[in-house]
Amino acid sequence: MIFILAAIIASLALVTWLTARRKAQENPTFRTTASASAAASVFFLVVALLQCFTQIPAGHVGVVDFFGVVSDRTLRAGINPVNPLANVIKYSIQTQEHKETMEVLSREGLTIGLEVSVLYRLNADSAARVYKTVAGGDYKTIILIPQFRSICRAVTASFQASALYSTEREQLGASIQQELATNVAPRGVTIENTPIRNVGLPTQLTQAIEQKQRADQESQRMEFILTKEKQEADRKRIEAKGIADFQTIVAAGISENLLRWKGIEATEKLANSENTKVIIVGAGKDGLPIILDTK
Repeated sequence: MIFILAAIIASLALVTWLTARRKAQENPTFRTTASASAAASVFFLVVALLQCFTQIPAGHVGVVDFFGVVSDRTLRAGINPVNPLANVIKYSIQTQEHKETMEVLSREGLTIGLEVSVLYRLNADSAARVYKTVAGGDYKTIILIPQFRSICRAVTASFQASALYSTEREQLGASIQQELATNVAPRGVTIENTPIRNVGLPTQLTQAIEQKQRADQESQRMEFILTKEKQEADRKRIEAKGIADFQTIVAAGISENLLRWKGIEATEKLANSENTKVIIVGAGKDGLPIILDTK
């Protein structure tokens, strides 16, 4: 439309300039009109020529619609020559995020608050097909979001609520991503990831899970204590056996005559000591000395 309007105005300005130029030879007052007409003709001619090109921003593609005939060839980022009478629809092929907060049911029938996002992008080669087959080209509202909500509810229903609290949250996100990608890929949409932002469980279930975790931790602590006590008992048992073995070995090597000989040696050392004492030899049991300290 702009091209047609600019071309008409440029043509009229060109005719005006030719007429005013011819009359200006006879009447100088038409020179101003001729100059203005020439400037207007050049300006609108440039505007019309600019309509023969379109600029596609980075991360976008352009779909050319010429009076209902849509070209299968999409325009890439940059400046592209186009039919000035065609309409160019620009689509983003950048990664985008959509967030959802919903209430879903678990396998046990419990209501779970689920916060999940989907990272998606439009395939560049599918932009023309999306424009032709989706109303208004709004694939996000018509295709992606309804499928995303439906699949989140269906996939979550196959998981137990207690498992989503800890171990299987990543598996839930992976299952949603796989199922959603399978459904929207034929429509030209690529799913990059579906991260689980939060899982809100019922209060009673959360408390029960926390109590179970505390009980498990206490059980593990008791097992550790029992293992430690058992190891300590084994250590003492080994130590006692070693002492018993030592005593057995020592007792086997000690005789009565040896003990008497050691007693005599001790008596000699005491007799030679400078300490004041009285030693009665042979007065004790087995003839060992009795020592009386005189201090």
